[in-house]
Amino acid sequence: MAGTTFGDEAKDQAAVAKLLPTAKVTLSQGLAAAESKGQPISAKFEVDEGHFQLSVYTAQGAALQEIVVDYTTGKIAKGEPLSDADDVAAAKKQVAAMAKATTTLKAAVDKAEQESAGYRAVSVTPILKQQHAVATVTLLKGTQFKSVSESLE
Repeated sequence: MAGTTFGDEAKDQAAVAKLLPTAKVTLSQGLAAAESKGQPISAKFEVDEGHFQLSVYTAQGAALQEIVVDYTTGKIAKGEPLSDADDVAAAKKQVAAMAKATTTLKAAVDKAEQESAGYRAVSVTPILKQQHAVATVTLLKGTQFKSVSESLE
């Protein structure tokens, strides 16, 4: 979930759009699966080093992890502590946003999908907007992406 340039992001989105139909597991199910490893603080379908995966960042106390959920079975494939400085910095911001949240990322994803018929959530990231916790949910329908904001309070 490290920073990517806009050109990379467009290329990444095209790859995700192409591969998402192979995922039997929803983003919401991935968030639920990762809960056993800590509080989910963000999640996304991504192509990482050529591999399509469902990645969920979790926080348990001060421990920050990336949990990879098998997108065909919904089982946890692997979990490892975050070590990349950009990933850790992003995760700390997400933890701060989730500290103000009174609802879960899963609830925000479910609401966004219900309000956007035909769209499927591909990522969710919490942010603080004017000291309020908000989830940015990216949705996909075919090759059409859109982002919506859902309150986490």
